[in-house]
Amino acid sequence: MARPFAPRFAVYVALVFMLLGVLQLAASLVFYQSIDRQTLNEDHARRIGELLVVSDRIHSADPRLTAPTMSTRHLAAAVGNTPSVATATTDESLIRIERRIIEWEPSLGGRSLRLAMQGPPGGKCDLVGAIRLADGHWLNFRSRDINAMWPVALRATVLTLATTVAFLAIGLVALHVLTRPLRRMSDAADAIGRGRQVVIAEGGTPDLRQLAHSMNLMQERIARLLQDQARSFEAISHDLRTPLSRQKVAAELIDDAELGGVILASVDEMEALLASLQRFLRAQHLDAQPETLDLTEVVAHVLHPYGTRARFDASVPTLARTFREPVELALAALVENAIQFGGEAQVAVLRHEGHWRIEIADSGPGIPSAYFEAILDPFFRLDAARARDTKGFGLGIPTAHRLMARFDGQLSFAAAPEGGLIARLDVPQPPMG
Repeated sequence: MARPFAPRFAVYVALVFMLLGVLQLAASLVFYQSIDRQTLNEDHARRIGELLVVSDRIHSADPRLTAPTMSTRHLAAAVGNTPSVATATTDESLIRIERRIIEWEPSLGGRSLRLAMQGPPGGKCDLVGAIRLADGHWLNFRSRDINAMWPVALRATVLTLATTVAFLAIGLVALHVLTRPLRRMSDAADAIGRGRQVVIAEGGTPDLRQLAHSMNLMQERIARLLQDQARSFEAISHDLRTPLSRQKVAAELIDDAELGGVILASVDEMEALLASLQRFLRAQHLDAQPETLDLTEVVAHVLHPYGTRARFDASVPTLARTFREPVELALAALVENAIQFGGEAQVAVLRHEGHWRIEIADSGPGIPSAYFEAILDPFFRLDAARARDTKGFGLGIPTAHRLMARFDGQLSFAAAPEGGLIARLDVPQPPMG
C-alpha cells in the first residue's frame, strides 16, 4: 500500500522550517556575541575614563580619599609611586580601548596611560592600567573580567530562542491548517484508487478548491462509467441467456448423446462465465455498512454449500466490526478457487497483529511466489500450475482483491509447507468515528 503524499510533504516543510529556525538562532548568537563584546569594551572604556577624571579631582583635594573612593565592585583603584604596568600599550585591542577612553574623556589626552591584560588563557581576564597623576604619583586600577560577555548575550539569546520557538510553533500550526485540504485530497485519492466514491470538501486556496472540484467531477464520471458498464453487461447477459436456453433445449433434442453433452457443457460454461463476470463487476461498485459480526458464523454460512470439500475448525466466537457482504463474497470466491484447484479448502480464523485474519489453504499444485501479484489481474491463468483444461476463468481471486481494496481489507498469499496455496484475507476494519 502506497503511503499518502500529503503527510510526507508536511513533514518535509516542517523540517525546512526547523532548519531555518536553527540557522537563524545560530546567526543571532554569533551576532549577539559580537555586539556584546563591543558593548562591553565600550563600557570598560567609559568607566575607566570617568575613573581617571574623577580620581584626578579627588587626588587634588585629598590624596588619602582617592583609592577608597574610586574602588567599586567592578573597579579596584590604588595610588602608588610606580605604575602597575611597566611598559606602554602595544596590543591592538588595548590601543583601541585607550583610544575609546580618550574619546570619552578628551581631557586625558597627552597623559601617560598604560594598559595590559592579566589572567589565565581562556579564563577570566582583568584589564589593568596605570595613569600618572598631577603630583607625579601613579593611579593604578584594575577592571575585573573584561571578557565576561555573556550577561548581555545570554539575555538576548534567551529572547531570540523564545521568539524562534514561538514563530516555529505558529508556522507549524499554519502549515497544518494550510495542508489540511491537501491531506483530505490525498486520502480521497487513496480511497478513489480503492474503488470508493468520496465527496471532497472544496475548501482551501483557490488552486486547492479547483483541484477538489476537478476530483469530484472525475469521480462522478468514473461512477457513471461503471454504472454504464454494469448496465451494459446486464443487458448483454440478459440477451445471451435467451439463446443459451434455446441451445439447452436443442441439445436435449439431439439424438447423438455425445454431441448433446458437448453442447450442454459449453452452455453451462458460458453461463458460469456470465455469473463470474457479474460478480467481478459487482465487486467494483458494491456498497455496504459496517456491523458487528461473529466471523465463525459468517465462515460457517459461506462454507455450508460446499459440504465436506470445505473444512473449518470452529473455536470460540470471533466478534469483529466489519462489512458482511464484502467479506462473504470474498471468502466464497477464495474457497471456490481453493476447491477448484486443490480439491478441498481448509479454513481458519485467527488473530494477527491486532486484527482478524481468515486463511484459506488448499492442497493443490500451488503458485510460485513470483506470480502472487499477477494472479490479482482478471483472467490471469498460470498454465504451469493450472492445467489448460481446468475449469475457471481467473476471476475468483481478482474479485476478492477488488472487494478487499474497496473496504480497506487486504489479500495476501503464501506457499503451504506441504504444498498448495494459502490465501490470507485480512478482515476489513471500518474507521472509528
